[in-house]
Amino acid sequence: MIDIVKFKTDKKFFGFSKIYNFNDFKIIEGGDDDKNRKALENRNTDILLSPEKTRNKDFMHSRDSGLNQVLCKIAKKNEIAIGFNFNEVLISKNRHLILGKMMQNVKLCRKYKVNMIIISGANDEMEMKMPKDLISFGKTIGKTAEEAKKALNFKKEK
Repeated sequence: MIDIVKFKTDKKFFGFSKIYNFNDFKIIEGGDDDKNRKALENRNTDILLSPEKTRNKDFMHSRDSGLNQVLCKIAKKNEIAIGFNFNEVLISKNRHLILGKMMQNVKLCRKYKVNMIIISGANDEMEMKMPKDLISFGKTIGKTAEEAKKALNFKKEK
């Protein structure tokens, strides 16, 4: 199992086989619709992290989660994974809104068979989470146990 963090380390924490830094992958953090689409159309991108990040208001009958069927098809075609950052939920004041948008994104990714990854996104060693905690987070946002374990075993295929 792997984890991707924001600090430099050579140590192995909490049973992870490998700890990567954000600089080891081409990660683009989500934003508005144009930023998400440009990130997914760029074949050099490995992970689109938290496409729901800057979404404030939902629509009348649906959530504005940063993904839709068109973006999921582009992500599948370009083999780009959608990342779910546990640290975003941890530091958020509106956890219920973030979790709901992540649940919506999990449903879309599952429907269109887009790769998903769960990361802790820790800024230091104290924010690291154990793999079983990240698997539980994956189950909370709607993944099955098998999908959550697979999301912690992301490999850079390009």
